[in-house]
Amino acid sequence: MQKQTQIMLILGGLLPVSICVAAGVGAYQILPWKIPRILFLQEDGFAVLLYVRFPRVVLAALVGAMLAISGTTLQGIFRNPLADPGLIGITAGAGLGASVWIVLSDGGILGIWGLPIAAFACGMFVTIGVWKISETQGKVQTVTLLLAGIALNSLAGACIGLMTFLADDEQLRSLTFWLLGGFGGATWSVVLVTLPISIVGMFVLLQQASSLNAISLGESEAYHLGVPTESLKRLSVFGVALTVGAAVSAAGGIGFIGLVVPHLLRLIGGADHRYVLPGSALGGAILLILADLCSRTIVVPAELPVGVVTALLGGPFFLWLLIRQNLRIFKNY
Repeated sequence: MQKQTQIMLILGGLLPVSICVAAGVGAYQILPWKIPRILFLQEDGFAVLLYVRFPRVVLAALVGAMLAISGTTLQGIFRNPLADPGLIGITAGAGLGASVWIVLSDGGILGIWGLPIAAFACGMFVTIGVWKISETQGKVQTVTLLLAGIALNSLAGACIGLMTFLADDEQLRSLTFWLLGGFGGATWSVVLVTLPISIVGMFVLLQQASSLNAISLGESEAYHLGVPTESLKRLSVFGVALTVGAAVSAAGGIGFIGLVVPHLLRLIGGADHRYVLPGSALGGAILLILADLCSRTIVVPAELPVGVVTALLGGPFFLWLLIRQNLRIFKNY
């Protein structure tokens, strides 16, 4: 517990540091230690910090925290270290909603809010569909939930491919950049819309920490220990749907955060979900802030999609996990 507390304190200290560094670095350079003075006295750079940098950094922190804590929860529910937020169709569903809106809509009365609303609504719809498919007599089979998610992921991917085929050049650019993820459109309005959903979703997931520790022994064992397993799965999937739906609707498709962060925390501090869940939220926020910083500074004046940066980081890590798991199985034999 002492080591876990130290890790949490380190992550808690790194988060404001990463926020200040990311807010200061860019085309208009601001020294991080001067940021409090600039904000307080409204000196040169105040408008850049308040209206350009901080909305982007805060949104990246929120999205990173939501994706990481969702990945941790799904890995606990499925008892599978390779589970991630895209597993049960939420990410693909939200991407489909956004694709349909970009290609087939002319904006309508919703204006700039149409795309995030369509993405969030479609992600929730797919989640409900996955849940209903896997539910039998009031009980949900985890394996069926996983298979239904994979099937609907494939179906949503096919529909996204159809939208890509139908899109014109301008729509195709918007669609491609959005599906790869990014924070170029971050404003305080987007942050304020995302914030309450993220708070509710993460609060629901954090409450499941002790139950996730029990279910790691198996569903039957957890049930005999007094854990309401069906309620746990229902609340967990609901919380994941809220957080991932909000994250994808705000920033597009960003992968590997929910896979990489929980593993790193387990490797250095153990598998207790009372530590891994809040630690994942902090670690995911830090990692995505730094990934976004790389995305907008590596190829200046252009900007890489954040999903490309996280994939370049997460892909090798994912392969390392697979190799490590195979070596462990080989040693057991």
